[in-house]
Formats: sequence, structure tokens, C-alpha cells
Amino acid sequence: MPKILLIRFSAIGDIVWSSPLVRCLKEQLPNCYVHICTKAMYAEMWEANPYVDKLHLLGSSLVELIGKLRRENFDYVIDLHKNLRSTLIKLLLGKKSFTYNKLTWQRFLLTQFQIDRFPRKPDGEPLHIVERYMNAAAPLGIVYDGKGLDYFIAPRYWVDLQAIAPALSKQPFCAYVIGGSAVTKKLPLHKMAELCQKLPFSHIALIGGKEDVENAEKLIKLFADSDKKIISFCGKLSISQSASVVAQASFVIGHDTGLTHIAAAFHKTVYSIWGSTISMGFKPFCPTSIVLENNQLPCRPCSKSGARRCPRTHFKCMNELAIPNEFPLPDCL
Repeated sequence: MPKILLIRFSAIGDIVWSSPLVRCLKEQLPNCYVHICTKAMYAEMWEANPYVDKLHLLGSSLVELIGKLRRENFDYVIDLHKNLRSTLIKLLLGKKSFTYNKLTWQRFLLTQFQIDRFPRKPDGEPLHIVERYMNAAAPLGIVYDGKGLDYFIAPRYWVDLQAIAPALSKQPFCAYVIGGSAVTKKLPLHKMAELCQKLPFSHIALIGGKEDVENAEKLIKLFADSDKKIISFCGKLSISQSASVVAQASFVIGHDTGLTHIAAAFHKTVYSIWGSTISMGFKPFCPTSIVLENNQLPCRPCSKSGARRCPRTHFKCMNELAIPNEFPLPDCL
């Protein structure tokens, strides 16, 4: 009965990308115990997952966390974060460990010199980060099962749209994830407005954090006298509550951010928008992942995680991004 610790502290997208490995560990290693080590703010992403036996949360004290982990006496440690803290945990636990390939140099070459040295599959497609996570556990005999991502929502986080947004419960709607961890990963307001106008739905739910409230309010005002009904959940919901809205949407489009990647656990088709970052190996992990990006620029990607401003000041990757005039509707509609 092997006891395994999987470390992934953050962030939202990376955590949901690790879900297939957790499932495969549980299903392919008979009677194993799977423990997750993550930041306390992301606990809700794991608490309803039936493949997780125990959570260990990083709060203000790394020393206290390591003390608790040492008492668990793990057999193996799988490091999907690969930073100073995760390395320290592996060192102090003193157990056999496996670490995923972060492709640090490949990403440096790509963002600094636009030189592509990313590993690829036999069909030529870039190796997705989900597959790189899976490869970390290959020495244990773990193989990807082809079942995609998991995201389990505890009942207390499920949003009743009939109660808080009746208009969305009566017809198909689009969830537009307008958030992003950096300015250069988000469309500017005028492009957001263009996108909303072209989306094939009369009702649009905006998903984002507190930092997206201002843009959401501006979009609502811009469409106040149109046939588009825009409802904002920005800054109002937790991660899993936002995920429940995304799960109930008929169509999802979003920037390169966590909730867009969570959407791939619920939908066969997810549209994602890319600016200074690049989708190579990181696009939504679902059967039909449709990427919107400006491939005519020699300057992108200019960042692996986004930036506060465009280093060239023109921000052409978003300002000149072509928004489709038509979006094919999902088969369910």
C-alpha cells in the first residue's frame, strides 16, 4: 500500500492539470494512498476529489508543514512544482522522489529568442504539460488513461443560477473568463467589447477576480442598450463557485488563465485567447481546444507568465488579434 505525496502549491491552471495524474495514481497503483500538498487558498480545488486521501496545506509556516509531512512517512514524493520550497520538502523527507521536467531552458529560448526546442509527440504536437506531469510518475508504471481533466465541486460551492441569475438559467449562455494573472494576458477593453458583440449568445456571464470588476462594469454599460445581456460574477465567487458557473455554460471562451483551463474538465470545446504568452504545450486540455492568437508577430511570445505592460509598447498581440465573425455552436445546442 504505497503512500504518495504529490506537491503542487499553485496556481489554478497547474493544479487542474495535475488532476489526471492523481486519478491515474489511485486507479493504477492498487490500494495506494494519495496525499496532496498545496497552498491553503487552493484547498477547495481538491476537497471534493474522490482520488485524494488527505490534504496538506501550506500556510504561513513551511517548517510546520514539513514537520507534519515527516510524520506521514511517505514512500514516494512526486514534485510537480519544482521550486525551492518543494525541493526543500523532498530533501528533508528523504524519500524516493520524482520531479517533472519544467523545460526551463526551452521556455527561456522561446520567450527570449523565439527559438522552439519544445519536446514533441510522434504526430508533431508539442508535449502538453499534463503529459509532462504524467511522465514524472512513469517510473511507478503510471500511464495516462485518456480520460482528460477532473474537477469535482463540493455541493456547498455549486451556484444556483435560478436563485442568483435567473436569466442565465432559462437559455444557453456563454461564460467569458475575462481575468488573467497579468495585463498582457488579457484583451484590452475595446477588444473585449468586440468579442462580446460577436459571441453567438444573447446572454454572457463574465468570470474574473476583484481586479476585473472595473472592466466588467464598463462592458455592462457598453451593452446596456443592446440586445446583449451581460451579467458579471467578477469578484463575487470563489474558485469552485466560478467553476460551477463555467460548468453550466453552453460555451466557454477565456484568456490564458485558470478558469479557462478548468473549463476543459467540463466541456469538449474551449476557446482560449493568447497574448504575450503562447499556447504551445499549455492550451486547454480538452478534445477540441480552439486557440485565438496573433501568429504574425516576431516578438511573441515575449513572456512565459505575462507582464505588467508590453515591452514593445504596441501590444499588437492583443490589439491586432483577429476576433472571428462566427463561432461554431456546440453540438448540444
